[in-house]
Amino acid sequence: MKHRFRRSLGILFVFGAFTGCAMQPTTQTGSASRVPAVAQGANAPVAFGAASAVPGAGDTSKSLADAKPIDDGTPDISDFKQVGRASWYGGHFVGRRTASGERYNMHALTAAHKTLPLASYVRVTNMSNHKAVVVKINDRGPYVRGRVIDLSYAAAKLLGLQHAGTGRVQIEGLTQQEARAEQAEMLASNNTPSKDGGN
Repeated sequence: MKHRFRRSLGILFVFGAFTGCAMQPTTQTGSASRVPAVAQGANAPVAFGAASAVPGAGDTSKSLADAKPIDDGTPDISDFKQVGRASWYGGHFVGRRTASGERYNMHALTAAHKTLPLASYVRVTNMSNHKAVVVKINDRGPYVRGRVIDLSYAAAKLLGLQHAGTGRVQIEGLTQQEARAEQAEMLASNNTPSKDGGN
């Protein structure tokens, strides 16, 4: 009887040990590069938001006016260049934590990239219409083959990608000074009334 009990207890112990080893840890370290790609991609955006998921289409001027100042900790990635397909993610992801710890705001000018340092800034240019926008990298992704960057809804709208969902873009890394200058220029042009009297 005692032998059976010990044997059963031993089997349960071994089973528990193997089960514990198979489970992924739920805590993340500060560096996104140390988190396995599978774990990063589990809740990552994989496609653009449907029109029904975009509440009222939003006002881009709100995101520009509320843009946070670029601080001295912004990484210099001015030598980075990449061409590829961009997508965007919208209302379905609002409020979820990004890889940087910030909450996703579809009206902020942000983006997800697989390898660029978090808090770095890039200029993204739509190669079909030459519209450009400066975005802050605050998330990881995209996790769909053939895509290089996932833009916020606001950024996609400024590039004219909100209806198409994806588009071919050029990504250029910016220094802290370039990012500040371009962000200020975007704010100024957004707040300047057009010649026909509209905003």
